[in-house]
Amino acid sequence: MYELVAEHLENGTPVAQIESILREKGIAPDVASSMVSDMLKTRAAMLREEGGRNMLQGALWCIGGILVTAMTYNMASEGDTYIVTWGAIVFGAIQFFRGLGQSATPETRV
Repeated sequence: MYELVAEHLENGTPVAQIESILREKGIAPDVASSMVSDMLKTRAAMLREEGGRNMLQGALWCIGGILVTAMTYNMASEGDTYIVTWGAIVFGAIQFFRGLGQSATPETRV
């Protein structure tokens, strides 16, 4: 039954409708509500965990890009060229802020 709840949540079915579907299948109203609530909490926790990983990886890419840029700039003599790793910096920043948004996911979504 939890798979059914997860499928409906993934498809954007409103919580009240999911609970109604469960009641039609013979699930008690309080159990149906509890099942949906549990699934929402589980999904939010998973999203926050994924957000934490994205924040860490994004920060590492961004800081690594800044460090490589700073090191090559410091090693270059006047008039020499140096490497600006803008791709790593921008990619890392985007991934970090995406993870920040995921980490701020509310406990439940109706």
